Amino acid sequence: MHSELKKIVSKWDNSSPLYIQLANNLKQIILEGKMASGDSLPSERMLTEITGASRVTVRKAIRRLIEEGLLLSRQGAGTFVAPAIEQSGEELTSFTDDAQDRGEEPASIWLVRSIASPTEEEARHLKISLNDPVVRLGRVRLSDGEPLAIEHAVIPAALLPSHENVGLSLYQALEKIGVYPVKGTQKIRASLATPTEAALLSIHEESEILRIERHTFTKDGTPVEYTRSAYRGDKYVFVSYLHECID
Repeated sequence: MHSELKKIVSKWDNSSPLYIQLANNLKQIILEGKMASGDSLPSERMLTEITGASRVTVRKAIRRLIEEGLLLSRQGAGTFVAPAIEQSGEELTSFTDDAQDRGEEPASIWLVRSIASPTEEEARHLKISLNDPVVRLGRVRLSDGEPLAIEHAVIPAALLPSHENVGLSLYQALEKIGVYPVKGTQKIRASLATPTEAALLSIHEESEILRIERHTFTKDGTPVEYTRSAYRGDKYVFVSYLHECID
């Protein structure tokens, strides 16, 4: 770990304040897996000696990563890498169910909940015409009061005629009317948060996020939803289970 920290000194320049560069370099070390969840960060004094930065610079860098949720401070114990949420990339589950399975309290801040006309892209994914209305659901998803994701779901209005009844879980609302998705596809790519996304997720601009595009279907192949989400990259790790390939 100390050798990795010494390497970042040579990367400093005049492009931004030193504490931001130090915070970004510490973040890179963590995101690359060179520090794992639960690992303790060296003390401020030790970081000052290793990096050559001032105590004030080190303290501001650490505070920035604590605000981003990447580090957490425990009184009298030190600063540690915050645990990441390991999310299966293979199971069709809802944000609400996942949070409750972790023993956390899910919540939503609604951004939009309305009926509108689909875009050409949405109509293509949902296999409907441009004249068919869709339910548009946009919200910030929280767990134990912490914003973790921004979710924009589009569902054919013919499948969800009463969108006002959608509460914490879209899937639970669909299940009640017998239109529950049982299969789907999901694409995940890395990106950077826009200013609006950063504000909604309480993170810094251009922080790492995971953009997820999900399509789900009923058992007979009827498209149910087309959802685009932005998950905090400092909080989520998507895990896939590999199986032996038999020739």
